[in-house]
Amino acid sequence: MAILEIKKYPNPVLWKRCQEVQEVTEEIKKLGLDMLETMIVNQGIGLAASQIGVLKRIIVVNLIQKPQVFINPEITKKSRETIIGDEGCLSFPGLFLKIKRAKEVEIEALNENGKKISLKVEGLPARVFQHEIDHLDGILFINRLSFWQKLKLRGKLKEYEPR
Repeated sequence: MAILEIKKYPNPVLWKRCQEVQEVTEEIKKLGLDMLETMIVNQGIGLAASQIGVLKRIIVVNLIQKPQVFINPEITKKSRETIIGDEGCLSFPGLFLKIKRAKEVEIEALNENGKKISLKVEGLPARVFQHEIDHLDGILFINRLSFWQKLKLRGKLKEYEPR
């Protein structure tokens, strides 16, 4: 397994939409394991392939029973009830924002062996899945802020830009 470089804001790859995985090959399985190791070493609870510069629909999540790989994850249902909570992101080290998300979501995906799985999660796991699936669609958590919140954050975001 390998520890991969996490792309940091404002890297343009973070805004790109990821492509669906057509077949779960040995290469995809290895990528999933490398992503798990990268997430754990960086003390994350979620990581999307776009965050390591790979435009494939793969996320890893470290919340449910054990760290897991999810291929082509899709939110099939969201609760109407929402909650506002703190979110961080490995692509924005040290930045935590209050983001509104659905309280509960249902997910369908393939596991690392290509088997279809479904799960229903709420609270923090629901937040993590929504955050990581947003990454696969080129949406960053800063895109979920109101105009005024973004305005207040401008100075902080400049700190992430290369000098």
